[in-house]
Amino acid sequence: MRDKFKRKIDYMRISVTDRCNLRCVYCMPPEGVVPKSHEEILTFEEIYRVVKAAVKVGIRKIRLTGGEPLVRKGILALVEVLAKIPEIEDLALTTNGILLADMAEDLYRRGLRRVNVSLDTLDPGRYRELTRGGDIRKVWQGIEAALKVGFDPVKINVVAMADANLDELPAFADLTRKLPLHVRFIEVMPLDSNAKGRQFVSVREMQAAIHDELIPCPGPQGAGPARYFRLEGGLGTVGFISPISGHFCETCNRLRMTADGVIRPCLCSTFGIPLRDKLRSGLDDESLVDLLAQAIASKPKQHNLQDGVCNVPMSKVGG
Repeated sequence: MRDKFKRKIDYMRISVTDRCNLRCVYCMPPEGVVPKSHEEILTFEEIYRVVKAAVKVGIRKIRLTGGEPLVRKGILALVEVLAKIPEIEDLALTTNGILLADMAEDLYRRGLRRVNVSLDTLDPGRYRELTRGGDIRKVWQGIEAALKVGFDPVKINVVAMADANLDELPAFADLTRKLPLHVRFIEVMPLDSNAKGRQFVSVREMQAAIHDELIPCPGPQGAGPARYFRLEGGLGTVGFISPISGHFCETCNRLRMTADGVIRPCLCSTFGIPLRDKLRSGLDDESLVDLLAQAIASKPKQHNLQDGVCNVPMSKVGG
């Protein structure tokens, strides 16, 4: 289905939980956030029903997010049923990697084929600081396990921050020489006060910080916002995502659903269509499809992040 700006909307990001086993400085306040109760978040049956309706409005790609999706009890069962929906062409998951080593093989066996790992530093001490206590060794064990079982691609998402990791960008890019990793550098988004305090780095500045020559990848760049390059002789790719300095709204193809069942047409949108209570009050399938179509029709032309902080906390965006 196309929205009023003629964009084809075929991708849905679904937060399966608002809980996380890390407290990253640009995502959460030091004290963390109060998680929603079990009754407040959608059941797997409700998520499945939404996805079955979503394919009727043209959704073909699903990404599971959080919080941290792997902390949701029973996530393997959800992956399995979603992977069996014939219309879903691409099922992926974004994780911080802490639990990935123990779950990679089972996730792959249940039908997951793509995984993104969020990792903003390669330094163990700095990682503990940025995540408020995380163990980077577990993340690397998860990345290695994902590569071993056959996930393709395995992407590493790096939020670039001048006051935290700008000096590490060359080392991140260098990972792609010997490993088939897709390392993607992302501009920090001022979604709330936690992120606003991080020093912004534009894609142009990121590219300048990587001293090696970046060779543009030929051919289609994919349906996402990243633009990809290679290092000479590299096995993987280096990508850049510029939501602020060069927003990609004109090609946006996605909807988001929060853990408690609110459909958000835009990352920074305060507008949302709440589904949970409707689902629990006898909403029929046809009406559910209509609500998803309404969400697509309500997508704005572009976000307003360039105007400053929007009032949707990063911890509640849903990946």
